[in-house]
Amino acid sequence: MIDVLVVDDDFMVASIHQAYVDRVDSFRVVGTANTGEQTIKAVGELRPDLVLLDLHLPDMFGLDVIPRLRADGHDCDFMVISASREADAVRRSVRQGVVNYLLKPFDFDDLHPRLLQYATRRNSLLTAVVRGQADVDRALTGGHSPVLSVTLPKGLSVETSKLIERTLCDADGTLSATECAARTGVSRVSARRYLEYFHDTGRAELSLRYGAAGRPERRYGWLA
Repeated sequence: MIDVLVVDDDFMVASIHQAYVDRVDSFRVVGTANTGEQTIKAVGELRPDLVLLDLHLPDMFGLDVIPRLRADGHDCDFMVISASREADAVRRSVRQGVVNYLLKPFDFDDLHPRLLQYATRRNSLLTAVVRGQADVDRALTGGHSPVLSVTLPKGLSVETSKLIERTLCDADGTLSATECAARTGVSRVSARRYLEYFHDTGRAELSLRYGAAGRPERRYGWLA
């Protein structure tokens, strides 16, 4: 099991994120914290493997927790979960070795693949046998090739990608997958795949619109 500490200044939000984590096999939440000092104390007592770290805590900036814990000898990993879109916060997170950076608001479908990716990479590091550079590369990339592909994922076409991009750029505000499908003529499922691809690659932002009941509506806006 991978033990997780959930950190968020909002108690209710922390509870929601805890519920997300507990839905993922091999992950369990061992505690929550709402301030930086609570986080430092909880890590010392609970020894989590992974900390889901909010940045805007009431007593300190979330990233300032990391060097204090490192100085105390704790080697847990950190995944930032924050509404902060400041480039400096992202750069500082990278420099401090966070394993991922997930923008709020998000839902289970956003967090789930990131947790699975973390578990795969962690397992690769724990079981790595280094005989040469290829073994190092596999350990650092979670078993995948470190060579980055510039092509679209399988099943996505350049033409439709450009169509969805133009539609998002021309939209007055954000679009849901249903609205994007209606404007482009593609199916809602296909529109959702392209929108999620743009979100995953940092070219579109995701927001959630909450209604009276049911799951929140995912809406996308162009960033690039």
